[in-house]
Amino acid sequence: SRVPVIASGGAGELDHFAPAIEAGADAVLAASVFHSRRFTIGDVKGALQDAGQVVRR
Repeated sequence: SRVPVIASGGAGELDHFAPAIEAGADAVLAASVFHSRRFTIGDVKGALQDAGQVVRR
């Protein structure tokens, strides 16, 4: 069976998330950018949508 891959860590800019998906990750995980209030979850989802990725709303 297939094991989902979740990319975690290292994203410091909104344009860091989509390349992880494009490289084959099934999902991305972030924490510090939200704890520091650098970005909102909506910001990241919007950036992913703008890059052509499917996101849950």
